[in-house]
Amino acid sequence: MKKLNGFNKGVNLGGWFSQCDYSKDRLDNFIKEEDFKTIAGWGLDHVRLPIDYNILENEDGTYKQDGFDRIDRAVGLAKKYGLNIIIDLHKTAGFSFDFGENETGFFENEAYQKRFIALWEELAKAFGKYSGMAAFELLNEVTEQRFIDVWNRVSYECIAAIRKYAPDIPVLVGSYWNNSPESVKDLAKPYDDNVFYNFHCYSPLEFTHQGAPWAREIDQAARYTFEQSNITPELFEHLFKQAIDKAEAEGTGIYCGEYGVIDIVSPEDTLKWFKVINGVFEKYNISRAAWSYKQMDFGLSDDRIKPVIDELVKYL
Repeated sequence: MKKLNGFNKGVNLGGWFSQCDYSKDRLDNFIKEEDFKTIAGWGLDHVRLPIDYNILENEDGTYKQDGFDRIDRAVGLAKKYGLNIIIDLHKTAGFSFDFGENETGFFENEAYQKRFIALWEELAKAFGKYSGMAAFELLNEVTEQRFIDVWNRVSYECIAAIRKYAPDIPVLVGSYWNNSPESVKDLAKPYDDNVFYNFHCYSPLEFTHQGAPWAREIDQAARYTFEQSNITPELFEHLFKQAIDKAEAEGTGIYCGEYGVIDIVSPEDTLKWFKVINGVFEKYNISRAAWSYKQMDFGLSDDRIKPVIDELVKYL
């Protein structure tokens, strides 16, 4: 399967420019230069940078230069420490994977779709010059299966707009059911040779999201150890098979943009889960970025994970 070169092992900078209060203190200080140094010291080769559209846009759709400047600074820090970077639009006007955001109408509203494409064209103008160290991820976690036909059309139109300013930068496209690997099969043929399929993996959810109040489909009170959860290489190979088959048939590769374990789980069991999924990523040449570097209920740099972090980073 085709490899996404330069983006083999990474970590998300979740909560910095996305899923936050957007305060100046948060935007200025949640992630600092020393964090990029730490990530490079872990032996990783890239970061995934989730960004919400309101960092970059005013309510009327005009652009905020300070938002673009913040991304440019993040790109510069990544470059300083030898890291590549994925710019991930985590929320766009009219759509968020998080139903609590009250962003709706994107897949039914042509104006929202045009605004999305225009924003990506602006991002391509600003950051297409970083081809060789940057990649673009169009949209985080399309939710419902009924959106797929519209999404295939909009993503094609968006990539065409990007290519005017960034002709060879890698572009990542995920599918419905929140970037489920099982849904990759319904994505359109890649627009060109620099488009890769994207999925997320938090399986089994009862283990990785135990106690998470937003995971309404699981028993909030139940708690599971690694040994109770039937976490095996065969589990992940089965989950990834359709995505792998689709990528191979289309001559492209796969990127897993998020995977991780909630901080309720013990550090020791967290390490065991990462070891298993890492083995499958390596076997099938799947590039990836763990969720998440700091806090966000999954923090890999948080104090709780310190007893195993030196070992765990070998399996990111």
